[in-house]
Amino acid sequence: MKLMKIAGGAVAALAGLAMQVQAETWDMPTPYPDATFHTVNIHDFAKDVTAATDGALEIKVHSAGSLFKHPEISKAVRSGQVPVGEFFLSLLANDNPAFGADSLPFLATNYDDAQKLWAAQKDVINGLLDEQGMMVLYAVPWPPQGLYTTKEINSVDDLAGLKFRTYNATLEEFANLAGAAPTQVEVPDIPQAFSTGRVEAMITSPSTGVNSKAWDFLTHYTDIQAWIPKNVVVVNKRAFRRLDDATQAAVLEAAAAAEARGWEMSQAETAKQTAVLQENGITVVQPSEELMAGLREFGAQMLENWKANAGEDGAALLQAYQQ
Repeated sequence: MKLMKIAGGAVAALAGLAMQVQAETWDMPTPYPDATFHTVNIHDFAKDVTAATDGALEIKVHSAGSLFKHPEISKAVRSGQVPVGEFFLSLLANDNPAFGADSLPFLATNYDDAQKLWAAQKDVINGLLDEQGMMVLYAVPWPPQGLYTTKEINSVDDLAGLKFRTYNATLEEFANLAGAAPTQVEVPDIPQAFSTGRVEAMITSPSTGVNSKAWDFLTHYTDIQAWIPKNVVVVNKRAFRRLDDATQAAVLEAAAAAEARGWEMSQAETAKQTAVLQENGITVVQPSEELMAGLREFGAQMLENWKANAGEDGAALLQAYQQ
């Protein structure tokens, strides 16, 4: 009887050891703090994957650029240093303009149009990422982007000469058109950049404004609703193919749920976080007609420039969106 118990215990121990050996952990770098709704959604995605795979695959989230800085994340996934990661889609616009379509000013400024743009963009993006050994798991938009400044802005002339925070090629072009001075600043560095005078203006979401406690270093938020850009979660294709069929299916199912959940979270964020800005003393204003007219001129010029550089991929994307 004792021998049977010992044998049974040994079998159970071996089975447990086998499960530990088979279990896999994926490190996942993300650029934003844990309080950001994108990161909250990613933590839920990771929990869903663990639950759906009975612990066979665990995703360990490294938030706020703690594992790789934001511009390095796509390269880390591409090279296989990590199997999965999140980044701002238009950061890859220098690789191909199609990556930056959702950051074109005034092309898609509401969620219905943003959904339509993603439907037009997704196949093109996946084709481009496939060449780099990656594929999209899901995409989630930011709230419509507004203008943050240290003073009131009534026309585009008021932007001239300001030190303007940028994070991609599109915003650099925008700053140059406005006669502002583009300065590359990542999200975690925004408070210090404003406090030290490195930047005086930025275009970003209400979410980023709240998470950065923008009321500590600027005074005005102008609700220009310039564009609705997206973050993407991508996976290294080799790493994904190494998973068994059931685990692959679980990851894809969790990703689909995360995308649907993320779009809902984004819409809820817009009104909520704009109110928080106002409650903390930021002057929230609707843009003047003069300002919007000037901004739309910038947008039209940037779209023409984008079309000239985007080639067949861009033409196909734009045609699908405008149908």
